[in-house]
Amino acid sequence: MSNSNHWNKPYFHVPAINTYFYTHYEVAIGNLYDENMRIGLYFGSFNPIHTGHLIIANYVAYNTDLDKVWLVVSPHNPLKPQSALLNEHDRFHLVELAIKDEARLRASNIEFSLPRPSYTVDTLTYLQEKFPTQEFAIIMGSDSFQNLPRWKNYEQIVKNYPIYVYRRPGHEITDTFGAQIEILDAPMLDISATDIRKWLKEGKSVRFMVPDNVINYISENNYYR
Repeated sequence: MSNSNHWNKPYFHVPAINTYFYTHYEVAIGNLYDENMRIGLYFGSFNPIHTGHLIIANYVAYNTDLDKVWLVVSPHNPLKPQSALLNEHDRFHLVELAIKDEARLRASNIEFSLPRPSYTVDTLTYLQEKFPTQEFAIIMGSDSFQNLPRWKNYEQIVKNYPIYVYRRPGHEITDTFGAQIEILDAPMLDISATDIRKWLKEGKSVRFMVPDNVINYISENNYYR
């Protein structure tokens, strides 16, 4: 990781302001990005991707010292049930549609080729070996950060990777678990993928909560019905 003073600070704060790649293309992923970049990894099921996800990703990309944000689509979160998940390749394609033409955001399917269930520490280890000139950090909400000690080999994560934590109401950060964290007051929308799936199943409109091109693709393929 970087030896810069900024990235080695244990705790700092930013004030508020009002890859569809298949496994055989993995080696080429690095060619899409300049070397020596700081990449924020925003992990999620994105089931489906919605405006709340995009606001956070865009905010972090433009209001921190990160150069790019990769939205890493998880095949299966070990801490969540798998039953309601849309096919991983379809979810990945929806993410691609949602961030189309945004230069600082990228979709990544890097976990699709890794052992399952996927664990963040294994993904980070793989990425660091694959792209040794990149510097990786993690992006997560304060609710997820509270669960960090439950993660596989979390000590390795906090030792080697900065974590950008965006505040979620009701989930204050009372313990940093030894991590290098930056607390962000990113704009928040009180919507969830669970609600969006429910509304889609009921035939209700989710316009403005999901990008139009994503809604159209979901409708055309009869997802979440």
